Amino acid sequence: MTTSSFCGFTTPWKIAERAGLAYICPVTDTTTDTPASPRLSGAALIKDEVTRLPDAPGVYRMIGEADEVLYVGKAKSLKKRVVQYAQGRFHTNRIANMVDATRAMEFITTRTEADALLLEINLIKQLKPRFNVLLRDDKSFPEIVIRRDHDAPQLRKHRGAHTIKGDYFGPFASAWAVNRTLNTLQKAFLLRSCSDSVYETRDRPCMLHQIKRCAAPCTGLIGKDDYQALVDQAEAFLRGKSRAVMSSMARQMEEAAEELEFERAARLRDRIRALSSVAQETQINPETVDEADVVALHVEGGQACVQVFFFRAGQNWGNRAYFPRVTGNAEEGEDERGETTTEEQRILTAFLGQFYDDKPIPRLILANLQPAEAELLSEAFALKSGRKVEIAVPRRGEKADLVQHALTNAREALGRKMAEGSAQTKLLAGVAEAFKLDASPERIEVYDNSHIQGTNAVGGMIVAGPEGFMKGQYRKFNIRSTELTPGDDYGMMKEVLKRRFARLVKEEEEGDSDNRPDLVLVDGGKGQLDAALEIMADLGVDDIAVVGVAKGPDRDAGLERFFIPGQTPFMLEPKSPVLYYLQRLRDEAHRFAIGAHRTRRSMDLKKNPLDEIEGVGPGRKKALLHAFGSAKGVGRASVEDLVKVAGVSQALAERIHGFFRKG
Repeated sequence: MTTSSFCGFTTPWKIAERAGLAYICPVTDTTTDTPASPRLSGAALIKDEVTRLPDAPGVYRMIGEADEVLYVGKAKSLKKRVVQYAQGRFHTNRIANMVDATRAMEFITTRTEADALLLEINLIKQLKPRFNVLLRDDKSFPEIVIRRDHDAPQLRKHRGAHTIKGDYFGPFASAWAVNRTLNTLQKAFLLRSCSDSVYETRDRPCMLHQIKRCAAPCTGLIGKDDYQALVDQAEAFLRGKSRAVMSSMARQMEEAAEELEFERAARLRDRIRALSSVAQETQINPETVDEADVVALHVEGGQACVQVFFFRAGQNWGNRAYFPRVTGNAEEGEDERGETTTEEQRILTAFLGQFYDDKPIPRLILANLQPAEAELLSEAFALKSGRKVEIAVPRRGEKADLVQHALTNAREALGRKMAEGSAQTKLLAGVAEAFKLDASPERIEVYDNSHIQGTNAVGGMIVAGPEGFMKGQYRKFNIRSTELTPGDDYGMMKEVLKRRFARLVKEEEEGDSDNRPDLVLVDGGKGQLDAALEIMADLGVDDIAVVGVAKGPDRDAGLERFFIPGQTPFMLEPKSPVLYYLQRLRDEAHRFAIGAHRTRRSMDLKKNPLDEIEGVGPGRKKALLHAFGSAKGVGRASVEDLVKVAGVSQALAERIHGFFRKG
């Protein structure tokens, strides 16, 4: 494929545009009258492509036999970089295999090498090429936001895009870390955490005020200026000015004591204690680091672990372990500049690029080793964040201690994962033997339903594999059919499986077959199994192994019976590790389905009948609730009373009145 044809490929351009990158489409006069022969492949194909490449920065993609993307790379000079693949001098077997499998190439030129690096990162995350280092766990982190779109700013937890006007602080490594900090901030600064709708309907302080966690701006117990002062203190604390905030509060406490205002002094004392507890609750709070991420990589046995610690405002905001997919051994190689780099350095570079693609980048990143092309990575991060970003490898002092602590955690986490993986491999082999599968299953899907007498029915699907539970693949299915008899478990299972595998068939038609299970477990006996087999036969996916798991008498664990098509139901040895594993799978599916059902039931309980009346929007709903106190009060009101509410016409009043009396 020639470079001139890339204007026709919309996906990379959309990715680049979404990432805010500068790129250019290669000029058409770089083409030749004789295009690359479709019979060429491997090094010969690459050598032919080089003749048409510009000496400019950009991104290249290697395409395999089935049009799958094998590899995405970036280059300071596309021509000089790609020609290296055509020379046949490879530092690893992985690269040699990749070149041999190449059947086509695609190129995008960019204005700068930093733009090329950012675009490469975006394409890797979108396309997931099998020869690239890939960050698999990429969930968003929770943050704390102080909302600025209300007279009484709200303090709350936040995930996702910054769509709310306010000040954002994070990331926190876990919900536990952010909840702990929120708890401290509520005690120390007494900011409201309630929603706007609750705030606007309060006529007396809530319980949070009673336990001294809110200043109650909703009822005017604190003036706007005084409340704003608390907000400013909270912001200063989260920006790392904790010592200044605590010193100011200590002076106020002393002044209150001197003026014999002992209650105010006691409140200030409690707030200071709350802030002091932050230092006591976290094991490591550095004195020389205000804002930094500490990153440590450990590679062993062909696997890698990256441990990331987050330090903000001089506090440890938690840590998380990542296990990127690596594709080769830790061998030395050369980049396009001819500089020698190790596989660890290249893994760390790929990880950092993908990790910070959609996360806030700190001013300082401390690492246990120098990433490959560290200067270019810093330049790309500065381009993305709009300020200087330093990547450093400390050798001594407190910063070096932080990196060493992260490296120790990375080493221990990888050791645990490898031990678990070994045990998991044995369990999956045991599952294959128990159910007479051709090979150990790579993907197991387990299905269960949850409802109360047919109401709020939900189906749950959990997924497990060689690395344990794959929670990012879990799915819930709200039962939609109106033709089902309430409590019809067979009908529910049919609907869930029909929706799941109809989607799989569509994905496979589009060339995506990564989500095909090797084994399906359904909660139930022969009836559930027959329902599952019927649906899967209709959809043409009856080559997937299906097993029914029936609970024992009185739901006793250890007495489960297993149903397989064409076989007599059987049981496993009571103390078999495989049985315990299958019980864990079933229990996880049950837990997930019940959780989804409870969430749906809770949402139904919160529904307001006024939402179902045509013509009653948020404004009129608020006015009606203010006038009558509740939806039940609105239902008891006469037409004459309803008309008196602002915005309610005679026709709407009659409609509301009739709605509550339609039975």
